[in-house]
Order: sequence, then C-alpha cells, then structure tokens
Amino acid sequence: MTDQNEPQYPGGTPAGPDAGKDHADKRHPDKHHVPTPAEEETAAVVSLDTAGGAMEPSAVPATAQSGKIPGGPETLARRIFTGSGMVSVLAVLLALILGGLLIVSTDKQVGATAGYLFARPSDFLSAVWTAATRSYVALFQGSVFNPRGSSVAVQFAPLMETLTIATPLITAGLGVALAFRAGLFNIGAQGQIIMAGILAAWVGFALHLPVGLHLLLVLIAGIVGGAIWGGLVGLLKARTGAHEVILTIMFNYIALYFLRYLLNTPAFQRPGESNPISPILDPNAVYPQIFGTQYRLHLGFILAIAATVFVWWLLNRSTVGFEFRAVGANAKASLTAGINVPRATVLVMAIAGALAGMSGVAQVAGTEKVLTDGVAATYGFDAITVALLGRSTPWGTFAAGLLFGAFRAGAVQMQIQTGTPIDIVLVVQSLIVLFIAAPPLVRAVFGLNPRKKKAVTAGKSKKAATTGGAA
Repeated sequence: MTDQNEPQYPGGTPAGPDAGKDHADKRHPDKHHVPTPAEEETAAVVSLDTAGGAMEPSAVPATAQSGKIPGGPETLARRIFTGSGMVSVLAVLLALILGGLLIVSTDKQVGATAGYLFARPSDFLSAVWTAATRSYVALFQGSVFNPRGSSVAVQFAPLMETLTIATPLITAGLGVALAFRAGLFNIGAQGQIIMAGILAAWVGFALHLPVGLHLLLVLIAGIVGGAIWGGLVGLLKARTGAHEVILTIMFNYIALYFLRYLLNTPAFQRPGESNPISPILDPNAVYPQIFGTQYRLHLGFILAIAATVFVWWLLNRSTVGFEFRAVGANAKASLTAGINVPRATVLVMAIAGALAGMSGVAQVAGTEKVLTDGVAATYGFDAITVALLGRSTPWGTFAAGLLFGAFRAGAVQMQIQTGTPIDIVLVVQSLIVLFIAAPPLVRAVFGLNPRKKKAVTAGKSKKAATTGGAA
C-alpha cells in the first residue's frame, strides 16, 4: 500500500508530537493479532461510514442510515408482516371484519337484543356472534365445502362452482395485471371479453367441424378477438398519445352496443326467437367438463392455470417481459436505453386483450354455451379488483381470482341460509379494494408501520452516538 492510497487529512498529517506515531500505529496494526468477528463487523461498518477513512464519522451510524432494524428475529418477522403479500391478506381480513359488522347490523335477533343491551349484555353479544359466524359459515359452505351434502360429490360441489366462477376472473385479471406491470391501465377487459365472445360464439354455432379442431378454432377466435380489441388501444396510444383509460372505457361501450346490434341480426339471433340470444354452440365447440356432467367446471380452468404460468414466465424469464417491466418502471429511461416503447405498448395491450379474450371463450364455450348481451357480466370490471388484490403478480392474481370466485359462489348460499343481503358481499369486495389502495391505513390499524420503527431506531442510535461522543 503506497502513500497515495492512504487516507488524506485536510491539514496534512495530524498535529502533535505523538500524532505521527499514532497514525503509523493505525496504519500498521499488530500483524499477529487475529480480529474477532465482532471487530471485523465493527471495522466494516466504520469503513462504510467513513468511506475508508476519507471522511469524518457521521453522527448516525451507517446501520441506522440504511434502515436496518436491530434484532434478527424481529427484523425477519417485521419483513414478513409488513410485506405487500401480508398487507393484502390483512386487507381481506379487515374487510371481512367490517363486513361482519354490516351483517350484524341487519340481523333481526341482534336488533331485538339491542333493546335491553344494558340489562342483559350477554344476550346481545351472543346474538352478534351467532349472526356473524352463521353468515360466514354459510359463505364457506356455499363456496368450499358443504358437510351437509348427501354424498362426497355433493359436498365438494361448492368448490367446483367456485373454480368455475373464478376461471374468467383469473384470465381477465391476468390481462389487467400484465398491463399494470407495463405502466398501463387496462380498464377495457370488459370490452375485450365481449369481442372475444362474439367471435368465439360465431365460430362455435356457424361452423360444423370435427372434434378438437372446432374447439381449437373457437379458442383461437376468442383470443384473436380480445387481442385485436386490446391491441387497437395500444396502437392508438403509441401513435397518437391518447390515454389508455379513456380509450378502453370508450371501447367497452363500443363492444357492448355492437354486441346488442348483432344479437338482433339474422346472423346472430336464434331462429324463431324474439329475445337477443344466439343459437346454441355446436357440441364439438364447447369445453369438456373436467369431472363429468355433475359439475360445471370445464377445461377453461386448466387453461387459466396455463395462462398464469405463461404470464409468470413472460414477466420473469423472457426478454419481452423485461422490456414490459422496464417500460412500466420508467418509459423515458427505457427509450433512452434502446427499448422500443411504442412496440412494447402495442404488444402488451394485445397480450392483455388476448388473456381477457380467454374469459370470453370460457363464458360462451364453457359456462353459458350461448351468446347474450350479458356474456361479460361484470367480469371485466371485477378483474381490476382481482389484479389490485393480487398486486399485479401472476400467482397473486390467481389467488385473488379464487377468493372472489368464492365470494360470488358463497353469497347465494349465505342469502338462502341466513337471509343476509347478497349485496353485503359486494360491500366486502369494495372494502378490499379500499384497503388495498391504502396500505399505510392497513399497517396503521394492525400496528405494522416500518417507517415509524425505523425513525425511532435511528433517533435512538443518533442519541447514543451523541452521548458516546460527548463522553
């Protein structure tokens, strides 16, 4: 090590008769001394804090500046409980709690016992507990497992119904989530589902092809229809700079009224029928049911799993996915780095539309087997909620789709068994969106605020450093 590599002091070497000796001792420590792990860690921290000795030590240690909270187990637990995934879980839990309060407020028994609350509070509390648990038990029995079923097949029928309802939510949610990751707000999944349903249904009832080929063409037609409808939005944004939110909302209305027009034309309206409904799809053009005719669960759910795997691979293992994420992080920096941002915009919206188009195919070829003006229901709008709850990640969106499918399937049974309004489930879904959009609120409710803990730790470290320096 030469003198040019030594730390330089503003005034040359330290002043004083013994300064040179001390400085030399620091530069040339005892060669036979083996530093302990604690000394090595301290030396590393000091070196980091002083830039190798070129700067004065700061008042706050480097560990406090980096935001590291002392304590291994506590730090690990805090990372787990303050992560985005845990915040989503806590948002759902908080929404269920508030939903339980709404359920309780509509229960007649709770209202009756509230009249003599101060005389016998135990009756009121018992009625509150009974109303909440009975409703959520009914929700579980209607969406996951019904122990009252006469056979195993009947007991698992609610789970099959949940998976059936979740299928279009998952694929449409993946389309919204993919656009979110690229910095685009795809509010047009509703229109993309409709356009996919139009093309898939026409191929399904107008053509008569062999088994396998017919269904394949139906699937391709739906995917192409959704991709074109989503790609047009991306093209307009890339070429004209138009905002994708306005475009997708307008495209939703165009698709809806185009569908209503078609259902009143001879090409799409069922012969001899005055209602706006298409002919039934050819048997070769519908999804086969996975577990037989006793359940509605069809091949579309398997394709939804495959779509989730594809989106995960696209975002995390492909060059195109890296470009999508880069554009979503900073479009201007991506353009400077050589990424074709307009091409990425068109491509991501086309793929998002294709994923939403799979939902349209699942509706016409799997669940309904006909085309009506309610083919998309509210799946396109619910997909936004699913993507938000899933944090725009493929498997998070998949899990969120299952959750919302369970809500939809169980809400009917909850209303039948307990008389709870089905709109309560919609309120719970809305509360989930509210809490997902406000993570600091969820952390504050459950006392999980890493910034506050960091500030307290940094303050204590600064005070300790100041006290030590004064001593």
